[in-house]
Amino acid sequence: MHKLALAAALLLTLNAQAQDAPWVGEARQVAASVPPKLLQVLQAEIAQGGAASAVDVCREKAPQMAKAASAQTGWAIRRVSLRNRNPKAVPDAWERAALEDFDRRAAAGESPATLEKWEVVSNEGRPEYRYLKALPVQPLCIQCHGPAEQLAPGVAAKLKTHYPQDLGNGYAVGQIRGAITIRKPQ
Repeated sequence: MHKLALAAALLLTLNAQAQDAPWVGEARQVAASVPPKLLQVLQAEIAQGGAASAVDVCREKAPQMAKAASAQTGWAIRRVSLRNRNPKAVPDAWERAALEDFDRRAAAGESPATLEKWEVVSNEGRPEYRYLKALPVQPLCIQCHGPAEQLAPGVAAKLKTHYPQDLGNGYAVGQIRGAITIRKPQ
């Protein structure tokens, strides 16, 4: 009986992998490549200049990093959020629906770190690959994305200056801050 259960589990795993188109694996790799690099740059900046200087990293270096990764991989890469800080991070309809679904799934107990969506969609009549991966709040992120009343005065001042319409605070570790979204023509 044990061998039968093991065989069934293996078959389910292979079936799930077979259902993923080859482009999904590539999309996962691309989406997973940018966030760790950004966290590393943020950690170094916070160590050198404090949390307030990290605001500039997210504002200036993160888009540059996404642009460089886009040029290198051929995927258009950006970050989006339902509670965006940067006005350029507003999700489109496809991204919004996926983010809302991620929030429902996380509320039901799924780990935000595992949430992803992919699909081939029509963009102006042409097929396009779309992939979205949830970005959970890391402990480091709380310094700028935590409850507004707990932000350091220098951080709050920079956020107010750069993002007067800021919606990107009030988070706790583990919540979904947003997502990395990538797309490429088929």
